[in-house]
Amino acid sequence: MTVNRALRLVAGIFILVSLGLAVYVNKNRLWLTAFIGLNLIQSAFTNWCPAMIILRKMGLKDEEKCD
Repeated sequence: MTVNRALRLVAGIFILVSLGLAVYVNKNRLWLTAFIGLNLIQSAFTNWCPAMIILRKMGLKDEEKCD
């Protein structure tokens, strides 16, 4: 699994957990969903996300560049 695929997996899990918490615990948990969405948007432009650093330290590799 590559860093990009793992990042999408982690983001999806966090969004679903956040939505579940908003439904069953407290509506303020939607702020976590908003934070994740904003972080995904900024990482699309900068190609940098704190989770990517963690995933690389866990041993995941970046995708090979296609030229």
